[in-house]
Amino acid sequence: MRKVSSLLACVSLCTALLCPPAWSRSPAPAAPRTETGELQGAPWRIDYPATWNGELVLLAHGFEALGTPRPVPWPANESSEALVKAGYAVAQSGYASQGWAVSDAIDDTERLRQHFIAKNPATKRTWILGFSMGGAVAIATLERLPQYYDGGVSLCGANLPGDVLAGEMLTSLLAFAYFFPDAKGLPAGGLTSSAVAGLPQGTVYERIAAAVEAKPEAAAPLAKRLEVQVDELAGTLSLHTLVFQQLVTRSGGLPVGNQDTVYSGFGDDKAFNAGVRRVAADPAAQARLEQALRLTGALRRPLLLQYNHEDPSVTPRFEPVYLALAAKAGARPAPRVLPATGEGHCAFKPQDVVDAVVMQSTAAR
Repeated sequence: MRKVSSLLACVSLCTALLCPPAWSRSPAPAAPRTETGELQGAPWRIDYPATWNGELVLLAHGFEALGTPRPVPWPANESSEALVKAGYAVAQSGYASQGWAVSDAIDDTERLRQHFIAKNPATKRTWILGFSMGGAVAIATLERLPQYYDGGVSLCGANLPGDVLAGEMLTSLLAFAYFFPDAKGLPAGGLTSSAVAGLPQGTVYERIAAAVEAKPEAAAPLAKRLEVQVDELAGTLSLHTLVFQQLVTRSGGLPVGNQDTVYSGFGDDKAFNAGVRRVAADPAAQARLEQALRLTGALRRPLLLQYNHEDPSVTPRFEPVYLALAAKAGARPAPRVLPATGEGHCAFKPQDVVDAVVMQSTAAR
């Protein structure tokens, strides 16, 4: 027994000598981590990479319909993982309100930026990245708070000032009323009526789709003018209805009119201009909208824009609007536009998103 004990002691001693002490071992590699919380009613999420490059991406998400269930904790954007793997910290606010919440989103994103910087004061550079409605959030943030950002990226962005956005939505909905005056199941006032806001979104879509299917000869010129396929028309119009009703609600009245608008592109434009319903804007609502959704083009930070092919929500006629504003305002540097990629609305691969952010970061060095 004594020989066995001595042998075991020898084995233990040899093993100990072969293994380095705990204090001499390399520390375990860092792992990505996530923090979540809420700031003034806005859920938020921050994803940190295992090895942080010192740069922060504030990510602004797109339109969220009223009443959409909100997961807890706030989930990562589908591009977050790729950005984190590329070394960026990614912070995103869920916004305190739903709908066309651009104004709230700007404030909520700024609160989240402040929260991050307070915890990470050595942050080297900060970027803002927006998708769809979030593209307008990103651009407005760059215009209003340039001192806090090194640049921004707007992908598939609805990069329109309030008056242009409301005018585009109004045109779509009044054109639908012109081409489909007897659409079954919709209020007598058409898609601009406040009564539409009380209908479930699925019902609005189904009734628009039924009208389009029943009258293809009217659907074709409307789809052509709106730059979408006929089978995309119901989806585009139901989205425009949602957004328009939100603009009216947030502005406290009709924020845009068409009394002096001369339309073109609807086939028989003379008949269309004579027959389309004319409405007047509420001046107070118009002023509130323009203040809340103001875009001037007066950039002082680099901005990168990119769109998708065949996007039924952000069609080609939207793309030059902000570029024209920036040119008129003498933006320095002028926004850059990357070639379109993907097909559909916000049809970007995660690597496309990383490439756009890295391009901005590299150019700023």
